[in-house]
Amino acid sequence: MTNLGFVGLGIMGKPMAGHLAAAGHTVHVFNRTPKTAQELGTKNFVVCKSSREVAEKSDVVFTMVSDTPDVEKVIFGPEGLFDGLKHSSVVIDMSTISPVATKDFAKRLSARKVHMLDAPVSGGQAGAEQATLSIMVGGEAPVFERVKPYFDLMGKNVIYIGTNGAGQTCKLANQILVAATLEGVSEALVFASKAGVDPSKVRQALLGGAAQSRILDVHGKRMIDRNFVPGFKISLQQKDLNLVLQTARSMGVSVPSTAIAQEFYNSLAGQGCGDLDNSALVQVLEKLAGKIVEE
Repeated sequence: MTNLGFVGLGIMGKPMAGHLAAAGHTVHVFNRTPKTAQELGTKNFVVCKSSREVAEKSDVVFTMVSDTPDVEKVIFGPEGLFDGLKHSSVVIDMSTISPVATKDFAKRLSARKVHMLDAPVSGGQAGAEQATLSIMVGGEAPVFERVKPYFDLMGKNVIYIGTNGAGQTCKLANQILVAATLEGVSEALVFASKAGVDPSKVRQALLGGAAQSRILDVHGKRMIDRNFVPGFKISLQQKDLNLVLQTARSMGVSVPSTAIAQEFYNSLAGQGCGDLDNSALVQVLEKLAGKIVEE
């Protein structure tokens, strides 16, 4: 079995690393909070003291952290991966970060004869735990084929998109759709509830027609049940939508629905709700309508 590395054992990274280890691979791990790494147990896991140590002991290293600066620090910062990477090794960033920065990171790693893939994911905590993530990959096609068996351990929909940065661009397109659909579902359920109609029955009916979507199914139920325990936090959604807006601005592309959704999330964050699930967007529409979505 291959020696693998995994840096970033948060709500997503921890179960993803677990699937690699469960398949029999030795996984060298590092997390900023040592306790999290130690909680993994010892079977097929080797806890390291730094990202550099992970790189020194691994042929393929996965990173799963919060934002672009975090990825840069993990790879190029003090005691980062860069100082320990071997020639022909592969760095696979599964975070959601800037496509522009991703291309720069790949270029810098290439000078060291190290390959990089950007492989952001969609599916949330449940997808990470159940190994059903959608994985969108950018980088060199032969490198993708080489490491695809590892992706298959973590996801069910693994798609090669194109060159470096293409995976991140695809993920941002995903976030545009998620944000717009969350906003639409919120509006629809608030509208029905304000009219005195049972939103749970409206949701059930809509799931059988042209308006059906996973967002309506999963997040619509969260809105009705008032279950905002985070599967994907508002603060992370804010970060992703900021990336969309920054990238769109650099290309001269208008994304008005995304901009509106981001303002709703900014409002929630300003009220101290950044750690709630992103389906809590409905609370902004509820305040505007003076009506809470409820059965």
